[in-house]
Formats: sequence, C-alpha cells, structure tokens
Amino acid sequence: MKDLSVRWNGILVVLALTTMLGCQALEASKGANQQQQSGSLVLNKATLDFGSVVLGTSKTLAVTLVNSTSSDVTVTGAIIAGSDFSLTSPSLPTTIAGGKSANLTLGFTPHVSGNIASTVEISSDASGPPLTLGLSGAGTPAGQLTASPTSFDFGNIMVGNSLTKTETLINSGGSDLSVSQVLVSGSDFQVSGLSLPLTLASNQSVTFSVTFTPISNGSKSATVSITSDDFVGSRGRRRKSFARANNAVTLTIPLSGNGVMPGQLTATPASLSFGNVQVGSNQTLSETLSNSGSTTVTVSQATATGAGFSISGLALPLTIAAGQSATFTVKFAPQAAGPVTGNIAVVSDASNSPLSVSLTGTGAAPGSLTSAPPSLSFGSVQVGKSQTLSETLTNSGGSTVTITQANVTGAGFSLSGLSLPVTLTAGQSKTFGVVFAPQSAGAVTGNIAVISDASNSTLNIPLSGTGVTPGLLTANPTSLSFGSVQVGSSQTLSETVTNSGGSTVTITQANVTGTGFSLSGLSLPVTLTAGQSKTFSVVFAPQSAGAVTGNVAVVSDASNSTLNIPLSGTGVTPGLLTANPTSLSFGSVQVGSSQTLSETLTNSGGSTVTITQANVTGTGFSLSGLSLPVTLTTGQSKTFSVVFAPQSAGAVTGNIAVISNASNSTLNIPLSGTGVAAGLLTANPTSLSFGSVQVGSSQTLSETVTNSGGS
Repeated sequence: MKDLSVRWNGILVVLALTTMLGCQALEASKGANQQQQSGSLVLNKATLDFGSVVLGTSKTLAVTLVNSTSSDVTVTGAIIAGSDFSLTSPSLPTTIAGGKSANLTLGFTPHVSGNIASTVEISSDASGPPLTLGLSGAGTPAGQLTASPTSFDFGNIMVGNSLTKTETLINSGGSDLSVSQVLVSGSDFQVSGLSLPLTLASNQSVTFSVTFTPISNGSKSATVSITSDDFVGSRGRRRKSFARANNAVTLTIPLSGNGVMPGQLTATPASLSFGNVQVGSNQTLSETLSNSGSTTVTVSQATATGAGFSISGLALPLTIAAGQSATFTVKFAPQAAGPVTGNIAVVSDASNSPLSVSLTGTGAAPGSLTSAPPSLSFGSVQVGKSQTLSETLTNSGGSTVTITQANVTGAGFSLSGLSLPVTLTAGQSKTFGVVFAPQSAGAVTGNIAVISDASNSTLNIPLSGTGVTPGLLTANPTSLSFGSVQVGSSQTLSETVTNSGGSTVTITQANVTGTGFSLSGLSLPVTLTAGQSKTFSVVFAPQSAGAVTGNVAVVSDASNSTLNIPLSGTGVTPGLLTANPTSLSFGSVQVGSSQTLSETLTNSGGSTVTITQANVTGTGFSLSGLSLPVTLTTGQSKTFSVVFAPQSAGAVTGNIAVISNASNSTLNIPLSGTGVAAGLLTANPTSLSFGSVQVGSSQTLSETVTNSGGS
C-alpha cells in the first residue's frame, strides 16, 4: 500500500506539472523525479547555468519546487556556497500547498572574471534530506574602449596644408559596447571615416582618420572625445536582463600640432621715390627686406631695372631667418632730364617670389620754374564780390631758384600770400592766392609775370574772369488769381521764377500764406544759373465760401532776397438748381385743346450749373423752349413752357425731372391737370307749338336749354 501511495503521488505531480508548465514542465519534472526528489518535494532542475555575465551586473534564473503530496510543505531555508550567487525570491520560510508548486529565483552577480560554480541546499519540513541544486556561470569584464595611439602630435604643418593620421579604437573588454558620439575641439582638427552609432564586439576594432589643417600660425591643441556605452548586446540592443543602469564612458585622445607660415618677403618701403635729382649727381635710399613667415628664406637674385637705378650692399645668395631683416642701398644717378621708372625684382624661395619694389625718380636740369595750374580762370564773379584761387610755383629743375618779382596785370586781379624774394630748392613749391574782384560787368583778362633766376627767367600765368551783375529773381506771372473755385475742389496754376541777373541764385525757401493755398513741384533748395527758370504749381483749395488772399514768399540769395507773389481766389458754394413755381397745376382743360404754363429754373448756388436732361412723365404733358444742354452761371435763370394737352377726360399727374451737375443733381417739378369733354347744348322741348293765337294778342311758352357736355 505504501508503494502504491508513492506511485499515486508521482502521478499527481506529473499531472500538476503538465497543467502548469506544459510538455516542457513534464519533461523537467521527470528529470527532477529522477535526480532531485526528497520525500514530498520535487525540483524541476538539477543545475542552473547563468552563462556569461558582465562583472558588476546581475542575471536571474528560476527553478520550480513541486509539492507532490496533498499536505502543505514549508521550505525553511536555502544555503548557497559563495557570494556570487543569491536567492532573490521568495522570502523564506514559504509554504507550498499540497499538489502545488512555487518558483525559486536565483541571482548571479560575478565579482571576478572566469568560471564560477556553487550549490544551493534547499531544506524543508518534508521527509527526506535537503534538495541540492548545482549553480554555474562565468564572470566577464565589461566592454572597455581603448585607443591606439593614445595621442597624436602632427608636428609642423604649413598653414593651408593638411596631414591625416589613422586612429584605431579597440573594445578590450568582454562585452559589446556602443560608440555613440565623437566630438573634436578646435577648428584646426577634423575626424572622418567613422559612422555612428557603432557597436564593437569584444576584441573588435575600428579605424578612422584625424586630419590637421592649420588655419593660422602657431601651436594648436585639441582633443577627440569618444563617448561609449558598455551595456549593448552583440546585435546593438540593450541587455534588459542587466540589473544596473546604463553607464556612458568618454575616452579622450589629445591632439597637438604647429601651424607654420611659409617664408614670405616684405619690402620696406614698398616703393622708392627719389624725387628730383639733378643730372650728373645721384641720390641713395635704403631698402629693407624682412621675412614675415615662419621658415627661412634664401634670396638668390636682386635685379634693378630702369635707367640710372642700381643696388649695393646686398651679398647674394642671402639667407634671412624667420622674423629677420636685411637692408641694402638703392642709388639713382639720372643720365638725362625727365622722369624715370624702374623696378627691383627680388628672387627667392619665399611664397611670394619674385618680390617687386617699384622705383621712380626725375632727372632734373638746372633750376626751372613751373606753375600749377598753368593758367587761372575765375569764371563768373559777381561785381562787388571776390574769388580767390590757389597757384603753386614749383622748382622742377635740379638747382635752387630765387623768385624776385611777381607782376600782376588786368583790372581786378591781385596776389596774396607771396612775400618776395623767395627761394625754392629743387623740387620745392610755393603756393599763394590770386584774387579776382571785378569792378564792373564784362570779361577781363590779365597775367602774372614771375621773375626769377631759373632757366625760364620769366614765367607767365594767364588770368581770366568775368564780372557779372548780382542774381535777380523775377516771377511770371507776377501774381496769381484763381477766380471762383468751388468749395471742396481745387484749381492749380503754374508759376515760373527766373534768374534774370548775372550770377547764380539759390532758392532756399518758398513760404505760402493764405487759407487754402499750397505749392507743389518745388523741391528746395534749387539753384538757378543766370537766365535759368524754375516752374512750379500753386494750388487753391478753398475751405469755405468767400474771397481769400495769400502770398508766396520766395527766399533766395538774389539781390531781391524775398520775392513776393500775391495770390487771390474766391471760394464758392456748389451750384443749386431751384424751380419757380415748384409745381404746375393746369386745372381743367378740354380734351382736344391744350394749355401752356411757364416754368423758370434758377442757379441759386455759387458755381455754374449745366442742365443736361429734362425728362417729362404723365400723359399729355410736354416741354417747349428748353434746348439742352444749357449752362447757368451763379444767379442766372432759364424759363421754358410746359404744355398740357389731355387726350381723354380725367385727372392726370406727371413730373419734370431736371438732371444737372448741381448739388441737387435731380430737381423734380410735379405736374397735374384734368381732361374734360367738350360742352353740348340740348333743348327741352325740342320744338314749340303755339297753336292759334289771336292777332293783337300773345302767348308764352317755356323752353329750357341744358349744357350736357363737360365744358
């Protein structure tokens, strides 16, 4: 009976596992019954293998305990060897009802690398010894990003050039990691060839390029910062079974390099001007070559061109270190009078070879006096005023010149600022003023005769100018009359101002007074030469009825500084049409005849009215004596006839609609009349019979005549 009971309990366990876990649970329970059964408790696995787990993270697995009896069993403890494995649930002790099961969850948190094995001994109040479960797993180091090389020194790179080096990233850890971001500090360094995000398996590597392109001279430094995540699975997905949170790590790769400028020569000064040098003599100037680059420059040639130019003090080849200079001498010994241009071509291994230095000089004959300008024209100058022009005398020869006299001829011309005698060295100048103050209107010519010991002992400077009368502003017309202008509208008249004087006039203001007056088309200031005119508009827009006066005050620098142009105009109210009488009543008129009445239209407004239509309605009514269109000035009237010729008996009404441009554009004149039939006499009786009447006597009979018609 005992054996039968045990077998029956085994059957119950199998059925329970089949129900809860399916076929897989059934197979597991079979294995457990064979390997891990102690009395009434059955363990569905003999061992748990956690596989590889990253150091510092945790992984959990579960096993199932089945109570194969009908009585409750209490699991009282679970003893685990070692600190890498732990029981995470449930809390013990825990009770499993008869025929039921419970999951035990175990955790693996490796603290060292390599394979780790342990056991868990599960004790209960069931009969039989404790259950033993084998535990195994492997501790794996976390993914770790390393760089090879750990830093870059690009050395000296010419500004504008580039150097590229290769960097290798290696995952030296035991788990996958993801590279999510690469940042470069410093605009002189760039990273290429790395597509992100990037997943590296354990011991996997990837290469990318770092380029140094200095954009300026000097030492450069930067870093490449690479951010990685060491909790990414081999397919790039996060391992959700890891217990701790994601942890980003940044790897820094120092970068350094030096941008150097290529050797570059500069010349100081950039050009040499020797000025005037007398033929037969010479002049020397210094020229300095400087290396403004970062590398040594070797000068191999220095050639001077241009008649009379030569170089001395420059031993070639010449090496100039960065930041160093070399000075030499340039000589100008003119062979003939006249300007000379030349050049020094400096050939070197600098980036700006060849370097050119322009040369200029003038071979000067013995002292020679020139004037600039060679003549003076003062143009038009107003009588009573003066104008001053500058004149410069220059010794363009090669020796000193002494000026002893400067004689002026021509009415109104004089000199200022020239105290004689005056001595000019070669190339030296003297500037003075020439004044023209015309005494009368008309063209004037003159001359300055400069006497000196120059080769041209007398230098003549022709003078010319014209005296003109002052500017005079006139107006045409001299006044503006706008006449009658309807209130609410405007009228524009043209005004022309003319400079009838002999000198330029500038108009600065045009002030308008008078209500309703304004200007247009006059942008100030405006300048009028002699005889020139300017036309503008004056607008009158009356604001109310009545006469208005105003003025345009034109302010200028003419002799008549304020030119007044009187303005006048009258604001008038709009035209208004009235009728007299305001309506026409014809009374009774016999059919077949007609009656005529007079009607008068009057413009009682302030402006002209034009009547364009007079439309008559009503049977039998018509107009005569009104030929349209007709225009009525203010107060003017027009009389015409209205005829009523009834066509049938009865009352008739009608209307005259007078259409015009008056403020009352349609004036209505009501019409009325009555058509009546013609008068008709009848006799009653229609005949009289007196019978016999005695001679000498008489007889009287009555007769009645009646008007049975309509009139």
